[in-house]
Order: sequence, then C-alpha cells, then structure tokens
Amino acid sequence: MSATQRLDRIFVPLIIALSVVVPIAVAILFYMPDTLRPDLGEGTRALPMIHAILNGSTAILLVLALIMIRRKNVTMHRASMITAFILSAIFLVSYVISKISTPPVPFGGEGTVRYIYFFILISHILLSVPVLPLAMFALYRGWTNQLDRHRKIVRWAYPIWLYVAVTGVLVYVFMSPYY
Repeated sequence: MSATQRLDRIFVPLIIALSVVVPIAVAILFYMPDTLRPDLGEGTRALPMIHAILNGSTAILLVLALIMIRRKNVTMHRASMITAFILSAIFLVSYVISKISTPPVPFGGEGTVRYIYFFILISHILLSVPVLPLAMFALYRGWTNQLDRHRKIVRWAYPIWLYVAVTGVLVYVFMSPYY
C-alpha cells in the first residue's frame, strides 16, 4: 500500500464525516429554542461584521490563489489557499457561536430588494453545504500532490467557494441595517 493510499484511508473518511456532521449541526442551531441559547454577552453583536470580513478576506485570497497558480507560483498559491481555508474555518466556528448565542434577525427589506436578498441568501446557504467537502478534498489532494484529482475537484470547488464567500459579504450588507 502506497503512502497516498494510507493517507486516503485516514483523511477521506474524516473529510466525509466532517462534511456530514457540520451541516447537520448548523441546521440544528437554526431550530434551537431561544430559551436554550446561552448569553455570551454583547460581544456577539459584532460577529456578523467579523463574518463579513472573514468572507471578504477569503474571497480575496481565493482570487490571489488563482492568480498565483496561473503564474506557476505554487508556494504562494498554497499559502493563499491554506490561509483562505483557515479563515473559512474560523468563520465557521464563529458562525456557530453566533447562532448558538443570538436569535435569528429577520430581514426587513421590502419589494424587489427582498427578492434579491432571499435569492442571494438561499443560494448562499445551499452552496455552502458542498463547499466544505469540496474545499477539504481540494486542499487534501493538492497537499498530497494528487494534482490530477486536485484539478478535477477545483473545477467545482473554486467557483462555488468564491461565490459563497462573496455572497456571505452581500448577505451582511443586506442585513446590516437590522442587526
């Protein structure tokens, strides 16, 4: 058995498990009764802006990573992608903390802006689910130099991840008057 096969036996099931557990946990948080939410203080009010900053920074890093790989600068490409992944992981943890501690805030916009907001929000939520496994598999395949498999995954992972990062910022912009 090759080293790659041994790593696959560990990391592929781990990625699959995280890809199932994390979305289920986040979905459960949406239905959490307000009476079960812990009071984590006023500091959690700043989390939506922090989430937008993390998403915006991730989007910038993803674009930078694309530029770097097109210039054949693999070192900077890897650094950008790993940093984007770390920021996304920090976002996810912070988002969970936010959802645990703060009841949902309704969108107050009306008319056309309401339809635009909900289109962006729903597409953002739906596409955020496959981003986790796609990004983890893309990173793993790149890290282990399985470049053909990496490229096949990235064809899907990159545009979806970039869309989710950008629309995460847009959701904040739409919601900021109501926080």
